[in-house]
Amino acid sequence: MRIEHHPILPLERGEPFPFTFHGRELPAFPGETIAAALFAHGIRIFGHHAKDASPQGIFCANGQCAQCLVIADGMPVKACMTLVRPGMRVEPADGLPVLPPVPAPPRMNEIERLRVPVLVIGGGPAGMSAAIELGAHGIQTLVVDDKRRLGGKLVLQTHRFFGSTDAVYAGTRGTDIATRLEAEVRRHPSVEVWLDSVALAVYSDRAVGILREGRAYALVVPDVLLVAAGARERSLLFKGNTLPGVYGAGAFQTLVNRDLVRAADRLFIVGGGNVGLIAGYHALQAGIEVVGLVEALLECGGYKVHRDKLARLGVPIYTSHTILSANGRDQVESVTIAQVDPSFRPIEGTEKTFPCDTVLVAVGLDPVDEFYHKARAFGMPTVAAGDAEEIAEASAAIFSGKIAGRRIAQALGKPDVEIPPEWERMAQILKSKPGARGTPSLLPLGDVFPVLHCQEEIPCNPCASVCPQGLIRIDPHDIRRRPEYVAEGKACLGCERCVVVCPGLAITLVDFRRDRGAPTVTVPFEFGGESVREGERVTAVGISGEALAEVVVTGVRAIARNDRTVLVKLSVPAAVATRVAGIRLGSGWSTDALPEAVMRFDDDEILCRCERVTVGEVRALIRQGVRDMNEIKAVTRAGMGACGGKTCGPLMKRLFREEGVPLSEVRDYVPRPLFVETPLRLFAGAEHDGDAR
Repeated sequence: MRIEHHPILPLERGEPFPFTFHGRELPAFPGETIAAALFAHGIRIFGHHAKDASPQGIFCANGQCAQCLVIADGMPVKACMTLVRPGMRVEPADGLPVLPPVPAPPRMNEIERLRVPVLVIGGGPAGMSAAIELGAHGIQTLVVDDKRRLGGKLVLQTHRFFGSTDAVYAGTRGTDIATRLEAEVRRHPSVEVWLDSVALAVYSDRAVGILREGRAYALVVPDVLLVAAGARERSLLFKGNTLPGVYGAGAFQTLVNRDLVRAADRLFIVGGGNVGLIAGYHALQAGIEVVGLVEALLECGGYKVHRDKLARLGVPIYTSHTILSANGRDQVESVTIAQVDPSFRPIEGTEKTFPCDTVLVAVGLDPVDEFYHKARAFGMPTVAAGDAEEIAEASAAIFSGKIAGRRIAQALGKPDVEIPPEWERMAQILKSKPGARGTPSLLPLGDVFPVLHCQEEIPCNPCASVCPQGLIRIDPHDIRRRPEYVAEGKACLGCERCVVVCPGLAITLVDFRRDRGAPTVTVPFEFGGESVREGERVTAVGISGEALAEVVVTGVRAIARNDRTVLVKLSVPAAVATRVAGIRLGSGWSTDALPEAVMRFDDDEILCRCERVTVGEVRALIRQGVRDMNEIKAVTRAGMGACGGKTCGPLMKRLFREEGVPLSEVRDYVPRPLFVETPLRLFAGAEHDGDAR
């Protein structure tokens, strides 16, 4: 199940080594987590829950739950965060783990206490951008991040970014932006980086507890705290939602784009926002079949260009539909969906079931802002940036971090630091939602010209930035306006730069110079030059995936300068040339529903994954008059598990609303002091010689 060919990502793994799972010897590669190594061998069930023996596997892939718990060399660890080592003995976590005996009395060390002018929690786009600004002004800054490299979610994004070319690297792939930003951070000697380090808590003495590489505990006391911890994915209630094979887009992209594991054979997506649409495109690039996507709204909420990319590749998109259940005994085997009425209630008789082995849930994000609110409560000077401040695109997070860095520099007494007024305006533009839609003019404008298939206002200007003739224009004061091709006094050179750079793959080039009846249309293609060959017949499709004509490929241009975007040249009938937006090679898989829908009535929906608490248990307490989520926690254990209520808390609030209880009458969970579980010995500075257990 490892990815052997990818059109964008390099496949460099090193030399394999053996480890064992459940007594079976398996090969792994340096830098792989236990979870990635198991997925690579088709192993999705990592153990069984102690309460009801339900199968457990990957859920968040981010260390914030314990669904992927395994026993590694006798110790319970999270498979998604623990690197596999040569000779490691991994066993399923079946039931409660038994801790090994302490081999010797521990040695006590002094807890490190460090004062810094600025502490940045989170090394993603916002945190790195802020650190670059702070470093440029010589301010001592400590950046902590729980991953093994800087970049946050940028390292999972293979597509080109929208936004401003000058301000936020628009037109560049997310993975490359991460590399650029990290290099800039490392260039400043006043910026220190702690990787594989988790911010645990903010304390009343204004210290922040940091778990360093899982082995040491430190207290950091900053003059100013910047919280740029990003966002977490929302969960969704449906039958079978805890089966192995149901997980979020972040977990899926981590396995596919970081760990280079083909995390599914047949994928079904729930949610038509940018996260779900992009994840579907990444799945196709990794050779995974995307059976379909459901969105409860009338239209997908993400950028139309993202939606259109999937449609052009043959992925069925079911709007006004919802998921009813994920089906399977021990892991996902199929998914059942249904159409919804205007009140989002499933319409009886519209159920359809599709065979699949993975359900990707992408139904929105919540900010990881616990540290910000706790620090504010304790009177600590604190700033939030990126998704921790407001959920938006990664390009907005980059600019948000730049502004936050300068604000902090001003607060620390740097009189020469200014925030240009246009920065604030650009920040708001980058955060804006998609605007008005319209149909672009497709009239021929010369012998050779680009066709701009942009139908929606979104912040983006790479095409205007790269045109050497200045023929593509976007309002410089508001890059949300749709681009226009204006042939005034100059002619298009046919250089194809706009086709290459467009993040939405929404520009084609029409060339009548050789044949007026069958012009050449150049379309962008991000699936490798070996996927399509000259002389091959393919289906030319329109903006939204409608088939236009069977055409012949007359050329395939895959050159280094185009940064892994292949240009495919087609001989197209003149009547449809300006409507062609892409090609479809044939899906190669079946997206037909099963003859009969599969309906699950045997299991109650699970509200709390960690403690296996059902909706019915919680609903009964609400109907008895309970309005305190902490009381529900005490009675049922909902919220008492490894994730600390971060997953089930929002679901419980939704259940209160469904029962007609306004949230103003509901008392929220008391926040858990620690962000993730931590070995108690570390708080005492306890250390063992030899065996770290």
